[in-house]
Amino acid sequence: MGAPASKKQTRRQFWLAVHLYLGLSLGLVIAMVGLTGSLLVFYIDLDEWLNPQLIVAESSTQRQSYEAIFQALRRAEPTRQRGWRLEIPDDPQRAITARYYKPQETEHHGFAPLMVSVDPYTGMVLANRFWGEFAMTWLYDLHYKLLLDETGKILMAILGGLLLISLVSGTYLWWPPLHKLKNALSLKRHASRERLNYDLHKLAGVYSFIVLLLLALTGIALEIPQYVNPLFGYFSPLQASPYPKSATTPNNPVRISLDQAVAVGQARFPQARLCWIETPHDANGSYRINLRQTGEPSQRFPKTNVWVDQYSSQVLAISTPDELGSSDTIINWLHPLHTGEAFGLTGQLLVLFSGLLCPVLFVTGLIRWLQKRRGSRTRDRQPLTTKNRPLSPHLLNR
Repeated sequence: MGAPASKKQTRRQFWLAVHLYLGLSLGLVIAMVGLTGSLLVFYIDLDEWLNPQLIVAESSTQRQSYEAIFQALRRAEPTRQRGWRLEIPDDPQRAITARYYKPQETEHHGFAPLMVSVDPYTGMVLANRFWGEFAMTWLYDLHYKLLLDETGKILMAILGGLLLISLVSGTYLWWPPLHKLKNALSLKRHASRERLNYDLHKLAGVYSFIVLLLLALTGIALEIPQYVNPLFGYFSPLQASPYPKSATTPNNPVRISLDQAVAVGQARFPQARLCWIETPHDANGSYRINLRQTGEPSQRFPKTNVWVDQYSSQVLAISTPDELGSSDTIINWLHPLHTGEAFGLTGQLLVLFSGLLCPVLFVTGLIRWLQKRRGSRTRDRQPLTTKNRPLSPHLLNR
């Protein structure tokens, strides 16, 4: 019995050291990532709260056509000649926000589009901002890549792997015998401050374990898709995204309006909700009409697309989630799982509270380490006569 018990104790001490040093070295960064992730769950709402001018006043007038909104963008930004991507909100009090990718001012960044918000009733430009230069997108870049572009993504993927080890080691150290499970899942009443801190650390980890595990796994996959997606491709071939060009390029081409392109796309999926309109990037480009069908996990970035010829209004290609293989389906679930939107408001709140528990885990873990360190120093300072005093006979018999 002695050897197995000794081996178990050695294993426990090893994982205790792993958990401790990961927490001390990375706990502050993980706390920051958890906190920023929680804020980003509702980042559009927070952006509007920080910038009230983005909230569209109720209006009895009819919304402007999509073509009129596009022309307002062109007037506001006449030098931006390539295509725009317009996000069409479901909320009537929310502005239409258009993205212009790779503007000259921020082309040295990996991702920093110009974002122009337009009142859908008046066509007035409400905001003109570059990604990363206002609060919520700066927080997004901090959470996603530590403000370090590609290097930051690699570091965040490594951090995600170490978080997995910390979560698993913490759960292993906590795991109680079955008959003690109930007590292990609750706070001890009338406990000392030390015990209360320990219980808070333990329960914060236990109750957030599944969500944090899922966030770490999806986070790693989203950080380094160039390495993760090919691994999925071994099990099921990945489908290449179509980039069809317009079939006709007459001498004096007349482009169809955005509203005509939207009508063509929605005719194919009449029950779907319009989410994005991508305008042609050049004379050979095509419209991409992005729609959300019922059951798609992502609310803002669905995977139903119709490409429409910008001259003839002919449908050039269609892509729907139903046509995708298992690997593409898993990849399409990664982002909505990471944000929680795959399960609606309930999922978003779970991600929100789990992220907020990361600072709790760091603070309570740090306090516990300091308590144990202080206790160890107190014992070391005891007089030798006290530490070496022989035990009384009745203590020896216990």
